[in-house]
Amino acid sequence: MTDKKSLIAWALYDWANSAFPTVVITFVFAAYFTKGVAANEVIGTSQWGYAMSLSAFAVAMVAPALGAIADVGGRRKPWLAFFTLIAILASAALWQVRPDVSYVMLALTLAAVGNFAFETGMVFYNAMLPDISPRQMIGRISGWGWGLGYAGGLSCLALTLVGFAQAETPWFGLDKEAAEHLRATPVLVAAWFGVFSLPLFVWTQDNPSRNLSYGVAITNGWKTLLQTLRQVRQYGQIMRYLIARMIYTDGLNTLFAFGGIYAVGTFGMSFTELIMFGIAINVTAGIGAAVFAWMDDSLGPKRVIYMALAALSVLGVILLLIESKTLFWVFGVPLGFFVGPAQAASRSLMAHLAPVEIRTEMFGLYAFSGKATAFLGPAVLALATDIFQSQRAGMATIMVFFIVGGLLLVPVVDARR
Repeated sequence: MTDKKSLIAWALYDWANSAFPTVVITFVFAAYFTKGVAANEVIGTSQWGYAMSLSAFAVAMVAPALGAIADVGGRRKPWLAFFTLIAILASAALWQVRPDVSYVMLALTLAAVGNFAFETGMVFYNAMLPDISPRQMIGRISGWGWGLGYAGGLSCLALTLVGFAQAETPWFGLDKEAAEHLRATPVLVAAWFGVFSLPLFVWTQDNPSRNLSYGVAITNGWKTLLQTLRQVRQYGQIMRYLIARMIYTDGLNTLFAFGGIYAVGTFGMSFTELIMFGIAINVTAGIGAAVFAWMDDSLGPKRVIYMALAALSVLGVILLLIESKTLFWVFGVPLGFFVGPAQAASRSLMAHLAPVEIRTEMFGLYAFSGKATAFLGPAVLALATDIFQSQRAGMATIMVFFIVGGLLLVPVVDARR
């Protein structure tokens, strides 16, 4: 019988943690860094890109091993709690970053550490899905979780708008001249993340501990991972899927990381306009994730991924060609409707494909596939931005990842249990 409280608490973690990538990595703090901390917007875009690349590379290196170790040990929540705490502390510490070029290294270090912890925690969070959801509802639960995540990002952005960015007198008497109203936003994210993640740790079911010491769990986890890699041909469908996902997710991650920077630098959006855009795109993303969740279970996650990638590619090309800020709103906001389904369907497809006994390990490889070349996406974008001295040239590289990833997905079976 389905434990509804456990499912709701699990999905609420999406609500909690989505504030971090939405406010810190994509919209408000990333834009503050490039416009107010770095030497100029072009240099700031490049620096932010390299920092996110290093963070993604670190995730790719450790996620499969940590997943295997968690499978051996049994429990996932202690690992998730550890990385959640790191992300919260790193986010809160971004308050120290003042609008001065001397704070560039501090900003990049804290943002990279926070992003690393956020992404690594998702390995253990995602692996819990097949254990708490009925098999025939995995697509819907995954999609509804993503939808709730976008609603969480939206709500946190709304608080940012009302309390800090748009307020004539920001909450707590913050000094706009010192950019305190912008520096406070990652502190709000930290509080949001901490409070709303608590229900998962209290009510969501976890696998029982196997009472192994950390040393034994680490040793056996590494052995299991190495055995899986040696027997990779036995998991041919999974490996083909992970390679395809590795490419198209690189495009999605880069789009998220640099969407706000592109809006500010190329279309001259103010911070307030950027927050409004973030709210609008989160609304469409939440709607898209909820709508496509039903299609995931009925048509299959692979078809949903294809529809999403095709739409994102078309809209992306249009956004590279237009000059008007109004047209950016018209074609930019609908991006969200297809981003959420691409992510949710990717997670549900992996949940169907992964063998039960090594599920967290497989979700570690899933994280690896999302990050192994994720350093490449921001790096290629940063390089193109440097070479052509144009944000448009950098953003154009994202479309290539969508197209190539979609083509590599063709031979993967749309497996559903």
